[in-house]
Amino acid sequence: MPSSSSQQPEVTIAAIARHIAQAGGRALIVGGSVRDQLLGRPARDQDVEVLGCNLDQLTEHLAEFGRPIRMGQSFESLRLAGLDIDFAVAESPELDFATAARRRDLTLNSMALDPLTGEILDPHGGRRDLEAGVLRSTDPTRFGDDPLRALRVARLTAQLDMHPDTELIALSGEQDLSGVARERIFDEFRKLLLDAARPSAAFHFLEEANLLGHFPELDALRGVPQDPRWHPEGDVWVHTLMVVDEAAALRRGDEDDLPLMFGALCHDMGKPEQTRIEEDRVQAQGHEARGILAAVAFLEGMRAPNRLVGKVAGLVEHHLAPALYPRNSAGPRGYRRLARKLEASHLSMELLARVARADHLGRTTEEALARAFPDGDRFLREAGALGVAQAAEPDIVQGKHLVKRGFVPGPQFAELLTRCRAHQDETGETDPERILDRVL
Repeated sequence: MPSSSSQQPEVTIAAIARHIAQAGGRALIVGGSVRDQLLGRPARDQDVEVLGCNLDQLTEHLAEFGRPIRMGQSFESLRLAGLDIDFAVAESPELDFATAARRRDLTLNSMALDPLTGEILDPHGGRRDLEAGVLRSTDPTRFGDDPLRALRVARLTAQLDMHPDTELIALSGEQDLSGVARERIFDEFRKLLLDAARPSAAFHFLEEANLLGHFPELDALRGVPQDPRWHPEGDVWVHTLMVVDEAAALRRGDEDDLPLMFGALCHDMGKPEQTRIEEDRVQAQGHEARGILAAVAFLEGMRAPNRLVGKVAGLVEHHLAPALYPRNSAGPRGYRRLARKLEASHLSMELLARVARADHLGRTTEEALARAFPDGDRFLREAGALGVAQAAEPDIVQGKHLVKRGFVPGPQFAELLTRCRAHQDETGETDPERILDRVL
């Protein structure tokens, strides 16, 4: 009988499993969803592996329940229309689960759940490793089947708060990421930054496995000195990982989370080029502007979406503003102009302030240890009082006002509107006629 999106996935899987069992096969829920169930974590994705048939036969089985869709460039998995579950077959129909599972990356991902009996199949000790908090390869000879697994280990290290064993660290370090599709690498970073409570663990792993060389903009942060008066915690790399962890605590589960996290990761990428040591001082003047180039190169190297690249560039460029504006007694005009610059990158003052707060708390100064950021608090108060914390003020003077004054649309329009906007930002004036009188 056809399936519908209103059915519960577990019920649908059980029905499909019964149908396949009647034909002599076996359908098992495999991978991360089994692991997460044992950990008491919400399972986001469900995968089913079918033993005892090939892909064409699986297609025929699934056709009894809906319209099968072949997925991926090599079409090695199937989905049913309206059902967010991947179905795949073992490498050979003759394989039992223990042998078929050897192609999987880690023991904790090599377990299966029989939807008909509730039995957990664990031929490679995944449950034992879960209890011990250890990440271990299922079959070292197969780990390199997909080099991206090295990044998956980094992500799971942080997401699950587990530790790779020495063999897995060595295996990961042997992987060549240069041939991996850039979009897949971005997806691993995305999952890591959105889900891990302590993302720094993943980056420590990449360092330990000698994989940072694949990400030169990150690798360059190591060993770059900072002025101990402002950064007693250590070099730029140490500071950056502290900032990323602080940013993780500021996530809200909305669309701002990803630019927040990448902004935290990239905020000081300009320091390796701009850091100078003069007498007893370490300075990195202009690192914000230089950081834009490095952040864009890092993100574009992973084929990150253009909108995200623009947002992160804006956060890197202005990440010091929430601390400097109050300190330098910036006036309303400064806040309004900053809000407009941020809005051009689809950013808000509030999001910028969160990146700055992570930057401020991600160190070991007295204020940071006291969890205080008074400049950032004042920055938000000033922005809120001016009504620009979430978005810039709309333009008071518009084209219709110029037409009313007798101007014909053309190049002069843009110049006049720009001047009107500047006067609005300078004075806070809200009457379009008074602004025009002043500008003209």
